[in-house]
Amino acid sequence: MAVAEKSDPRVLVILHQHCSSPGRIGRILCDLGYSLDIRRPRFDDPLPKTLADHAGVVVFGGPMSANDEEDWICREIDWIGVPLKEGKPFLGICLGAQMLARHLGHRVCPHPQGRVEVGYYPIDPTEHGHGLCDHRFPDRVYQWHREGFDLPSGATLLASGHDFEAQAFRYGPEAFGFQFHPEVTLPMICRWSARSSERLNFPGARPLHRHLEGWLRHDRAISRWSTAFLRSWVEGAQTARRPHVFAPGQAGPNAAAVS
Repeated sequence: MAVAEKSDPRVLVILHQHCSSPGRIGRILCDLGYSLDIRRPRFDDPLPKTLADHAGVVVFGGPMSANDEEDWICREIDWIGVPLKEGKPFLGICLGAQMLARHLGHRVCPHPQGRVEVGYYPIDPTEHGHGLCDHRFPDRVYQWHREGFDLPSGATLLASGHDFEAQAFRYGPEAFGFQFHPEVTLPMICRWSARSSERLNFPGARPLHRHLEGWLRHDRAISRWSTAFLRSWVEGAQTARRPHVFAPGQAGPNAAAVS
């Protein structure tokens, strides 16, 4: 009698445009042995009532605001309570992080001087940020946003920035919000810059050549950290793990140099 093969564990991926891609994060999760259950609630894809059949969920970004009043945005923000209640790994990126902040009762708003972050920017990881995995948190990351969020009460700050202070946080054992875009690939940078070129003229935005230079200088470190973080994030839900805390200036055993 033949025994049916067990299917790969699934990670729920929530996207917000027809053309959106999970980018590097999707590739890394597939390399780690996970299949992607991609849904677009903006276009009427249902969200599961439970994540019992999923290993975790990643909510990506989009050009809309977490403050918009469309029904699907309100439903998605409310739905975030499902992974939080069930203790499932949750990762919100840009809009996804802002939705998490909104779900936790905190504001999302533009910069008071109208500044944006579009391109590569320095951030300041905290000791908690460096302790997430065996690669140090990157200190140059790709951004594409004009709104930011307050640090939710009870959350742990993982990295801060200049114009938008809260850049990464952890809420509870398995929920994370990143304002920046670790998933971005070079084709994605080119596509975003071509389709939304007007954002390159906003106050604080980097010119396009700086995006390309930044990718060449910083992407290798971001890629290595992303792989280490995602492995720890999605595989650590059922096993207690000791934080890898490095002293200031001390690199992890496999840390990549940032030139």
